Amino acid sequence: MRTATLNIDGLSVGHWTDFEARTGCTVVLCRDGAVAGVDVRGAAPGTRETDLMRGYNAVERINAILLTGGSAFGLDAAAGVMQYLELQGRGVKAGPTVVPIVPGAVIFDLDVGDGAVRPQKENGYTACTLAGEAFETGSVGAGTGATVGKTLGMHNAMRGGIGAASVTLEGGVIVSALVVVNALGDIYDPRTGRIVAGAKKDGVFVPYYDHAWALPSAYGNTTIGVVATNARLDREQANKLASMAHDGLAMTVRPTHTNFDGDTFFALSTCEKGEVPMLPLMNAAVRAVSDAVIDAVR
Repeated sequence: MRTATLNIDGLSVGHWTDFEARTGCTVVLCRDGAVAGVDVRGAAPGTRETDLMRGYNAVERINAILLTGGSAFGLDAAAGVMQYLELQGRGVKAGPTVVPIVPGAVIFDLDVGDGAVRPQKENGYTACTLAGEAFETGSVGAGTGATVGKTLGMHNAMRGGIGAASVTLEGGVIVSALVVVNALGDIYDPRTGRIVAGAKKDGVFVPYYDHAWALPSAYGNTTIGVVATNARLDREQANKLASMAHDGLAMTVRPTHTNFDGDTFFALSTCEKGEVPMLPLMNAAVRAVSDAVIDAVR
């Protein structure tokens, strides 16, 4: 593992990890709320509160993002994130109380470690209490049970993980990515075109296009993540940024967006900086995501 940061004021990251059971969850807290978007590309997603990010819905800002293992069971951890935020009075005012807005997405890691152990409410709460500017990447948090290169079966796969990367643009504008890499496919470094993690046979990488797929073991995938910026975005622009994040995934994960992956990206804008052209933000998102994927497996 290494220590990383998103480099964006107002965003903090916390993990809860069960190394023995090989699962965990990760939360991104938005101190002052954030404009958010989402794009789901995989055909087997597990998500929460994604519809509210569409442009025609009432809620404009969210309070946190949950990334978790445990498949759909792991979404229970979001209740702990909500409890933590409610105690701080952070959320949408609704009569006498506030309702924290916590979208989330899951990976399938039930076939790694102890599948009977999944992130629970109390674990989501714990991740919030441990959140800070600096956090660990690698086999930790939601990336603890992540694996990659499963087209030759789990016995020929490698560990994935959670990774982070940032790109700084003119005027102090930052685009950062946090990615949980749990892909069916192999991981390629786009700078060299070479495999850095994936299916191996007799200690040698076997590209996905050179063998028949072991489909019974193809269940257990999904890459999820967050791309964030301090530039000012509206909700429609945030959704576009989430869409572009998948280009970074396509550059590094081959194949991606399969019917055995539930690939999902959220986008966050803290609106700290002013409005900037979308094209450099979108290009930076692609780079940040691809670098974060490589960080996760290395």
